[in-house]
Amino acid sequence: MKTTEQHVLENINFDQLLTMLDELVAVKSLDGTPEEVEVQKLVSKKLNEIGFDVDEWSVDMEELKSHPKFSAEVERPEAIGVVGSWGNEDGPVLLLNGHTDVVPAGELERWNFDPWRATYDAASDRVYGRGALDMKGGLCCAIMAVKTIKDLGIKLKGKVLIESVFGEEDGGSGTLAAVVRGHKADGAVIMEPTELMIAPAQAGCFNFKITIPGRAAHGAMRFEGVDPLEKFILVYQAILTYEKTRNIGVTHPFFKDYDAPYPICCGVIHAGNWASTVAESLTFEGRYGIEPGEDLEEARRSFEDVVQNVAQADEWLKDNPPVVEWWGGQFDPAEIDEGSPLIQLAKDAYTDVTMQSPIVRGMTYGADMRLLVNEGETPTIMFGPGDVRIAHRPDEFVPMDDLKTCTRALALMILRFCGVEEEGEPIAPEPDQESSLD
Repeated sequence: MKTTEQHVLENINFDQLLTMLDELVAVKSLDGTPEEVEVQKLVSKKLNEIGFDVDEWSVDMEELKSHPKFSAEVERPEAIGVVGSWGNEDGPVLLLNGHTDVVPAGELERWNFDPWRATYDAASDRVYGRGALDMKGGLCCAIMAVKTIKDLGIKLKGKVLIESVFGEEDGGSGTLAAVVRGHKADGAVIMEPTELMIAPAQAGCFNFKITIPGRAAHGAMRFEGVDPLEKFILVYQAILTYEKTRNIGVTHPFFKDYDAPYPICCGVIHAGNWASTVAESLTFEGRYGIEPGEDLEEARRSFEDVVQNVAQADEWLKDNPPVVEWWGGQFDPAEIDEGSPLIQLAKDAYTDVTMQSPIVRGMTYGADMRLLVNEGETPTIMFGPGDVRIAHRPDEFVPMDDLKTCTRALALMILRFCGVEEEGEPIAPEPDQESSLD
């Protein structure tokens, strides 16, 4: 590494990172709540204090809804976009994207740590708290990486953007708003929890809702009715078979190492209104995993065909067919080319920090990457601290060592992508990725 790079890595203040993370975690920034706005304003304030030029704007959600790639599961009476920039307008631009919204903490008695504090546990060397992993921790890594470079008086040939977004958990409206606002770059990193793997691709996922008709009857005469739960079992078994078929023999280079990269999950079931009454209908909701490069309309039709085929084989459902709706989060898949210089940049940075070879693998979850790549025409990877398996559950945590590694690697990526005045040359901007976009 160059002297400047070594100097930056040696001067990152991880105590400051933890203090910042605690402030962000303390804001219960659930989707659609006033706190989701509050945490965005807090990030904006911190970026201003560090010396960023900050674009903070009120997002017109009604106008944003007209965009063909808009999706959301909650209403937002108010939303704030925040993008901080620092550096030279004439050089390469690197964008670092992180979301500040979080999912509910759930049943608090299941937590051993306060979900609304970033608690460092020395025994495990972990930081606990809702959002510490997903993904306020990654956002703090990016902010601290840029702060350190700036505080040391280093001048970039290019520019770095910190994009703090709302609404990722329920559809990505915050990143879409930033794209529509005009915030694009020559390359981008999203600090989602990838276990520090470099992710040049993300699978897609579409939320679905299926309503199965029944026929109500008194529970004592249930055979005079039609129980939609029994019909649900038929449909659900067919979906599980379809899921297995979709995940056999996957050859995509970024997903072939997963046992089931494109799962189908049924997470919510509603039926009936009285214990001794056969339900009139049953509705269940879930998410449908989509492969990068897959025709999206054909993927929806194929899923609908599975349900329709079950209906055609059943006497009741043939005349009373289930209804499939696509609603809420609709996350298209996305990927960049295997030969992208952005991937090599991240690999080199990771190796120089850890002295280990990185793993390059696609992420099976939906994320905002698809909006930066497909809508913003910005080549993007995901790279961040922690394991997504720990997200959305009690005692969410991020390893402290991952926070350190991520911050150091991001610092090297910034220095090498943007270039440093009088030291080395910036990386060439990414070529067009038309052939690799969905």
